[in-house]
Amino acid sequence: MTTDLRGVVVATALPYKEDPSAPAGLAVDFDKYAEHVDWLMSNGCHGVGPNGSLGEYSSLTDEERRRVVQVAVEAVGGRGKVIAGVHGPGWHQAKHWAEIAGEDGADGVLALPPTMYRASDSQVVEHYTRIAEAGLPIMIYNNPFDTKVDLVPSLVAEIAKIPQVVAIKEFSGDVRRLFEIREKCDLDVIAGADDVLFELMVDGAVGWFAGFPNVFPAESRRLYDLMLAGQVAEARQLYQHLVAVFRWDSRTEFVQAIKLSMDLVGRYGGPCRPPRGPLTPEHRALVEAETKRAVAALGR
Repeated sequence: MTTDLRGVVVATALPYKEDPSAPAGLAVDFDKYAEHVDWLMSNGCHGVGPNGSLGEYSSLTDEERRRVVQVAVEAVGGRGKVIAGVHGPGWHQAKHWAEIAGEDGADGVLALPPTMYRASDSQVVEHYTRIAEAGLPIMIYNNPFDTKVDLVPSLVAEIAKIPQVVAIKEFSGDVRRLFEIREKCDLDVIAGADDVLFELMVDGAVGWFAGFPNVFPAESRRLYDLMLAGQVAEARQLYQHLVAVFRWDSRTEFVQAIKLSMDLVGRYGGPCRPPRGPLTPEHRALVEAETKRAVAALGR
């Protein structure tokens, strides 16, 4: 069993097609999804992360949610890793999805603390202990904005005692935490927000669980490689062209923004299922302008 969940792992956006019989009139377009995963891998990404927030996991039926992981595994075809989102309100749901992910060939899982409930530290540790029973490597996910549970370094150190826990996706935005986490435990710290990638990798992050590589996979892989190699000046030059649009990865409308950026560069982003509605005209104009500036600077 590999415990290496490092690298540029793309939290994949999920395409839909119109279908009156499907939830909200939108059916998952599994053919387009497979093509997108193949494109990401062909452009140098190290893997994909199906069923994350960007993949709108909470809007999927159980059948759809399982099929997304199966399609991702098939499309990756052994060229990289598949780290499946197994988020759930309770450990019984998250453990179930981890077991299913294992059956379907995922290499690891990404797991939030209990969602929809402000769990205590002991409840958070139990949550991950139970997920670990599924046997897959676990990347814990700190997103205190969505879960209202903050995996502070002292709590991370307690969770890290679980053998299957090998990495943390850090999304708090507090780049000072990386050193404290590394002081307290031996976990791989993974950049969890696109607009702090540079800062976290300067401090020693070894992975990027990423949103905008859905739009710029080759450029994102180059940026990651430059940072990993310590070529900071060259990386900064590339990053400054991307960071304005990257900031949308940390905003409430990140799914809609990334899908719009995909549309703008000739990919297929398309609509979202409820509760996510279209961008406001103001937000749409900003995403368009920032995406176009990035594309122009990159010379596409």
